[in-house]
Amino acid sequence: MTARPLTPPPLQGPTAKEKKYDRQLRLWAASGQQALEDAHVLLLNGGSPGVVGVETLKNLILPGIGSYTIVDGNVVAEKDLGINFFLTDHSLGKSRADETCKYLTELNPDVQGYPVQKSLRDFLGSAIPSDAPDRLSSLTNPNALDKYSLVLFVASKQNYPLLRLVSSYCAAKALPLFYLHSLGLFSHFSTQLPDPFPIVDTHPDPTSTQDLRLLDPWPELQAFAKSKTENLNTLSNHDHGHVPYLLLLLRFLTDWRESHDGNPPSEYREKKEFKSLVESKARTDNPEGGEENFDEAAAAVLKSLNKPSLPSGLRQVLEDPSSKQLQQDSANFWLIANAIQKFHQKHGSLPLPGALPDMKAQSQDYIQLQNIYKAKSRRDIEEVTNSLRSTEADLKRQTPVEAKEIESFCKGAAFVKLIKGQPLPVYAPNAKAPPTSLQNILDDEDSLLPIFLAFQAYDHWLHENSNTTPQTDPSAPFSSSSSSSSEEAKPPLEALKQSATQTIDLNAAGDGPQINADDIMPRIEPILAEFVRAAGAELHNISALTGGMVAQEVIKVLTKQYIPIDNTCVFDGIASKSAVFRL
Repeated sequence: MTARPLTPPPLQGPTAKEKKYDRQLRLWAASGQQALEDAHVLLLNGGSPGVVGVETLKNLILPGIGSYTIVDGNVVAEKDLGINFFLTDHSLGKSRADETCKYLTELNPDVQGYPVQKSLRDFLGSAIPSDAPDRLSSLTNPNALDKYSLVLFVASKQNYPLLRLVSSYCAAKALPLFYLHSLGLFSHFSTQLPDPFPIVDTHPDPTSTQDLRLLDPWPELQAFAKSKTENLNTLSNHDHGHVPYLLLLLRFLTDWRESHDGNPPSEYREKKEFKSLVESKARTDNPEGGEENFDEAAAAVLKSLNKPSLPSGLRQVLEDPSSKQLQQDSANFWLIANAIQKFHQKHGSLPLPGALPDMKAQSQDYIQLQNIYKAKSRRDIEEVTNSLRSTEADLKRQTPVEAKEIESFCKGAAFVKLIKGQPLPVYAPNAKAPPTSLQNILDDEDSLLPIFLAFQAYDHWLHENSNTTPQTDPSAPFSSSSSSSSEEAKPPLEALKQSATQTIDLNAAGDGPQINADDIMPRIEPILAEFVRAAGAELHNISALTGGMVAQEVIKVLTKQYIPIDNTCVFDGIASKSAVFRL
């Protein structure tokens, strides 16, 4: 019998899905893509056209959100056709939710869209009492939002009590909520995240993630450094120019400690001296040219010779009661945080990430150095895992934390972020914002905070006058003086200015610096004039851009990667500027 020739297995190319989502898989990997595909986003749209919500969905459907639902009880009118690009002339008189879903789903057949032609009140099954609009007991359908991963709420008139109800519901259910408002040439959106909202995979700058432990090397690293640098002066020019810079630093640190009572360079002056020492050891007569490895070593002195410290973000996590007072139903995040805290208390450092920067070295030496760091990282992760398993046994947990989740947390522990979610910073009777937010306007003439205050004033006015909308001649210029010249426009603008004054006075109340509304109103009045000119309408380009920004933040929240804004973003379409505030 003739033996078959041995042939290598055929190469497996990328799947159709990997080809389709190639660019975004590079951003949030397969785990992030799976989180998107598992998500179901709910868009609540009241009486407004809600283009900003539709544009947000567009930017979620394209990367492959699992499914979405649009709740909209309106039919398509003429005004919708000019600003909603997912409607056609044939849509007139039909359900706006049905028609929008139909055209949105064409963007990506992998995504499921569900239209609901109901008013928000009917969808929520709500009979809202006027004295307690945020009382969850007023819901006749208390599980209306349970199946959704995230809620988008588009501002419109007559829906403020429902917003308060949804906000309370989402807070009770730990459900992320976004409030979107686009009006004329301005827009803003605010987020209400669960409290707490931890993020492990924050994607820090790669240059900031290097943890080389040069001041506290472990035995294997010390032994390898000694073997490669013990006879440094007798090495050939080629070998001398290819000693990895980490090993050079370890060698010269040993020499430094011998003449400095065993202490490494700590102050800036000492580090500069140490850097000069490293540079002086390079060979200037090397026929192969300059010694790049010595240049790398000198450049790494200031950033690599620092004692380990506990980053502020991780300190916030470890000091949170949830990481200390563990329960059987504690989230995996807190169990791992508890184990890492024990590791830090024992060793004075965090688990080693194990990654190495690129450097001038021979391949064999670099690979061996990589293996030393990776082996140390695996041992640290194993120690954290064993500590965690012991805790799980004590708590009698049935489902153990997955090893991948532990490894991910250990490698990114220095960069975890804990966001303390809070209620939406939107207009609410008797709500008070920190007076420092108002002081910011006076201290910074370029601050965009007046835009947010103008939206609050507009929401206040809508709440008090829910059957009308401030409006004027759409062809009028954008300035407040021109808008005020119209007799028809003057009462609405004055009413908005009065609402803005009340909003400022309300927010300025408290123990902080007293703010005079007259000092801030000149900054807010032109924005209110644009609201009056727009007559409650959206501009498609502003809503489209805002929808792109919102979708980016939604993806961060759903994938729990990168760091979402906390908690308000405003956009000035006139100056083409945006700003983020924590209010």
